[in-house]
Amino acid sequence: MLTDNFEEGLSKRLREHVVVLASEIGCRSLTSAPDNLELAAAYLEHKFSEFGYLVDRQEYDVELLSAKSHEEKNDTLVFPKVKYTTRNIVAEIKGSDHPEQIVVIGAHYDSVYDCPAANDNGSGVSAILELARYFANRELSCTVRFVAFTNEEPPFFHTDKMGSYQYAKLCHERKDNIVAMLSLETIGYYSDSPGSQSFPNPLLRLLCPDTGNFLLFLSNLKSQALVKRSLRSFRAGVKFPSQGISLPEFISGVRFSDQDSFWRFGYPALMITDTANYRYPHYHDKQDTPEKLNYEKLAEVLQGLIRVVEELTSHSTKV
Repeated sequence: MLTDNFEEGLSKRLREHVVVLASEIGCRSLTSAPDNLELAAAYLEHKFSEFGYLVDRQEYDVELLSAKSHEEKNDTLVFPKVKYTTRNIVAEIKGSDHPEQIVVIGAHYDSVYDCPAANDNGSGVSAILELARYFANRELSCTVRFVAFTNEEPPFFHTDKMGSYQYAKLCHERKDNIVAMLSLETIGYYSDSPGSQSFPNPLLRLLCPDTGNFLLFLSNLKSQALVKRSLRSFRAGVKFPSQGISLPEFISGVRFSDQDSFWRFGYPALMITDTANYRYPHYHDKQDTPEKLNYEKLAEVLQGLIRVVEELTSHSTKV
């Protein structure tokens, strides 16, 4: 049950998070703006701590070629490698009845090169923060972890240097029982104009409307039950247009975020998205700025996601 205090100003708080990440900090890329990536990580840690969480870090090293310190040897340019330490950020609520069963709610906080990344993925990160605010100090039957992932964007995408891959691998090594993983990926842009939604794949064009006003729950075939369960809970929480699809992983777009890292280790996972580049005209460019997002609709989405998390963590679950 949402409280008036939480609902009041929700869209404003979501906007404030996005403005900090996309305007005050800006591009958050280890390849082009590592200091900004660190500022974003520090902001997230501060907010989780402010909400009362003990923040956990998963640090790991990444080596990148440095163009700034290259030198010429025997008429050949030599680019030395520079080591960076980056991190995932974790805030956890331990379950009261079934703490061994874990639901992960994740979003990546890095950006593509030279992009302020308000929607991709400031929108997802702002939602993670407000979900964490809402659930702080609440008792849940199962454990929930809010995880901000580093290094989702190229050149790390689909490599073992993705933050989500590093985290899923750690969970697998620890034998963590992750019963569901939700990846919040680019969730802040909606349009009621006919023809505002497009998909290159004819199957997706057939399954989804051509108006880009809906939220999509997307998974591989193995996570179909999680899509159905999450979509049912979302629709019970809000009257917001929504679609749920489970498709083979080889179809373009199905693996396009952090849920793929969890599939690689056998965990049920899905992506929740506004469909990103299939709708958003400023995907991965300099115009992905805070004023492009619809914060009132993002607040509606968040209220539906609260219902999803409540249902997934309220009792013993097997997806």
